[in-house]
Amino acid sequence: MTSTGHRAPTGDPMLTARFAPPAVPKLLVHRPELLGRLTAGAQGPLTLINGPAGSGKTVLTAHWAAEGRAPRPPIWLTVEPDDAPGAFWAYVLEALHRGGVGLPAEVGRPTRAEGVTRSFLVRLADGLAASAQPAVLVLDQFDTTQPPATSEGLDFVLRHAAGGLRIVLTSRSDSLLPLHRYRAAGEITEIRHADLRFTDADAEALLSEHQLTVSPDGIRLLMERTEGWAAGVRLCALAMQRSADPEAFLRQFAADRTTIADYLLTEVLDAQPPPTQDLLLRVCVTDRVHPDLADALTGRDDGARTLAGLARENAFLEQIDASAWYRLHPLFAEVLRAHLRQRRPGLEPRLHGRAARWLARTGRLTEAVLQGAAAGDWQFAAAQLVDNLALGRLLTGLEADQLGQAFAGMPTGTPGLAPALVVAAARLAAQDLPGCEAGLRRADDVLADASPTDDPSSDPCGPAARFGRAFLGVLVGRPADDMTATERAAAEADRLLRELPPPLLAERPELRALLLAHLGAVELGAGRLDRAESTLTAAVAACGPPGTEFPLCGALGSLALTELLLGRLRQAAEHAHASLAVAERSALPAERRAGTDHLVLAGVAFERDDLPAARHHLDLATAAPGPHPDPATAVRAAVIEARITAAEGDGDAALAALRAVDPAGLPAWAADELAVAESAVHLARGDAAAALRVLDAVQAPDGDRPERAAARARALLAAGRDADAAQALAAVPADDGVPTPVRAHACLLHARIAEAAGDSREAHRRLGEALALARPEELRRVFVDCGPWVLRTLRQDPRVARSHGRLTPPAPARKARTARAPQAAPQACGQPPVVEPLSARETEVLRKAADLLSTEEIGAELYVSANTVKTHLKSVYRKLGVTRRSEAVHRAQDLGML
Repeated sequence: MTSTGHRAPTGDPMLTARFAPPAVPKLLVHRPELLGRLTAGAQGPLTLINGPAGSGKTVLTAHWAAEGRAPRPPIWLTVEPDDAPGAFWAYVLEALHRGGVGLPAEVGRPTRAEGVTRSFLVRLADGLAASAQPAVLVLDQFDTTQPPATSEGLDFVLRHAAGGLRIVLTSRSDSLLPLHRYRAAGEITEIRHADLRFTDADAEALLSEHQLTVSPDGIRLLMERTEGWAAGVRLCALAMQRSADPEAFLRQFAADRTTIADYLLTEVLDAQPPPTQDLLLRVCVTDRVHPDLADALTGRDDGARTLAGLARENAFLEQIDASAWYRLHPLFAEVLRAHLRQRRPGLEPRLHGRAARWLARTGRLTEAVLQGAAAGDWQFAAAQLVDNLALGRLLTGLEADQLGQAFAGMPTGTPGLAPALVVAAARLAAQDLPGCEAGLRRADDVLADASPTDDPSSDPCGPAARFGRAFLGVLVGRPADDMTATERAAAEADRLLRELPPPLLAERPELRALLLAHLGAVELGAGRLDRAESTLTAAVAACGPPGTEFPLCGALGSLALTELLLGRLRQAAEHAHASLAVAERSALPAERRAGTDHLVLAGVAFERDDLPAARHHLDLATAAPGPHPDPATAVRAAVIEARITAAEGDGDAALAALRAVDPAGLPAWAADELAVAESAVHLARGDAAAALRVLDAVQAPDGDRPERAAARARALLAAGRDADAAQALAAVPADDGVPTPVRAHACLLHARIAEAAGDSREAHRRLGEALALARPEELRRVFVDCGPWVLRTLRQDPRVARSHGRLTPPAPARKARTARAPQAAPQACGQPPVVEPLSARETEVLRKAADLLSTEEIGAELYVSANTVKTHLKSVYRKLGVTRRSEAVHRAQDLGML
């Protein structure tokens, strides 16, 4: 439809449609914050709404115009890209006229389509300045395609209209207006692509308008795919309406097979000149593109200019953090790749190959490997990992899963040493021990057939490849539990490290960390606790740089378990908490967490007789979805579970946990440890004969372990064979080489034997030794397991009982004095009753206070703030009826609460 009044300078009638705002969609997402910014912007001279095609610029502005939020009704003009300056100003005048803006007759009208005179612009600006009320003019689709003269003229009129003109521009690209001047003067409001992107709430509201109910996970997936692009969300909503299962559509939809592809190809790709289209089709094979990489893919030298232009035009390509790199919108990249396969069959693999080599030359290893794999050039991709000492990246770091998926498509039996090593590493990462060993055998066959070359740099079996074989030999030793092979591989790896370039080694901190962490874990599995502690401590020290989070977490977990077995509960708990902190801080995926840290905390809590905490951590360790534990850790997990379960009163479940461990191939110490644990379960059930039988059924390791000797003495004592028990205890050395819980247990057994013989002095001395050993580590369970005679003996020496009360079981309360007294701690003579028990956390805080830790130190150990510690202490003071920390500690000790 055309107007019947004024005509354009060309003599053509003016198109009425250009003066009408588009109809607001019936299904509309209300965005009050953006509407408010538009209203505020219209108080100043210039408002810019800038974003790519389909980002909702025009819909937002039309909605704002229809809402009547502007100082006066906005005047609408849709700008055409082929408007010459004279035609543009003729349309502006017509729009102002239709909007009721009265201008003096002397302003005149453009007579030439090619341009207007400076005098015309001066008269127009003066006429607007004289208006009683400012005109608000919306120029929709005002892009860089406008002639420079048009932008210059618009800037002149806007600056000289003395507030009589307010402009709202929508555009895909920044106009040629001098925006920097408006920014410096604070006279511009900008709504950019980041502002126009839909939020999760916006997407949910739009889907609701389409009568679609989608889960939060579905909304997140939709937003990940579209990155909040308004048209993409709308088109997906329409497609979901036609789908029988909207949620399944979101999980499976391919952008190239939807109306999204038509939109992007028509509105974005086809709008570009042929050379730019060719560049877009070629660079879409990479996740991000550098101008030099674009030139390598196109064979031209216009990459920098073309990419910068596309970014300015919001052509679904954006610059990454002001760097030299760019990225395509993922949906656009997906559509382009499909279009490339259709238009240029066979070109995509060649482009991946070119990208791989450019990325390798510029030191971008992971991207080079991924591109090589996408090209199907498996030898190149695998060699990049092997030659650059990066096999560890398949096993640790944030790229491990991505690299593993890239090599999942490598054909079985791909020839070459590097592919064999990559297969072995990938299978090890997937916990496929047979697959890993098969890959290593293939690698060994290649190495055996290889002959030395004069040029080590071109030798596929050079030091880097041989180090890769030794490196994997160490790592595979842990699940295989093969100490001999692991030590041999570790020695070979250590020798080869000295032949490798130091600068390259400095870039691969994960190598030494992984080697030490796995060697230490194998030593732990072999029962060599002192050596394991030394190696794992070195592994922790080797960690720290980015990429070592996984070995650090594993090394700390193994070190915590080592300290637990050595009876150093404080250090074990510290290392376990540190492991958990590393995993959380580095966002280590749950499937890469082994749960050893929680297992250790369960063991520590059990030794301190905190059964609820022990059960809590054991459940977390059991539920951990990470790697299956190696045989040694599995044995220790079964033992800890059996001890906790037996203490909870379920002897059958405790025995089942121990017998669930496959005894085949277990080392002697592991079989012995299972027997010791099973013996304790039988004793808890009152069956001394069964306890002795299970110990006798297992061949003792060389040098009879102190744990076994103490367990046998306990069973003999329970069977009434005191003399035999005393003889068995002689095999438990009284030195620091024996774990503290075992030494304390032996002292208690000596005390029990002395008490039975009527030697109370010796019984008290031995009991004092046990208490002294237990105090630094807060051991308590060992006293519980030794029965009520400990309390009976302690009552004979009240001074010792008071000083060590928190380490031994409290005496049962004789009489409830309040309604809550059955839950309270036992009362001490002359003290007021405790009417409210301490919570588990309050007890923990008080224990730390008893160790003379400051408020800040308590907070650091318990991972809470100092204010939280103060709050717990105030509650403790109230419950115990005291006013100071020292009084609270003494009061709790007197009551047997610590």
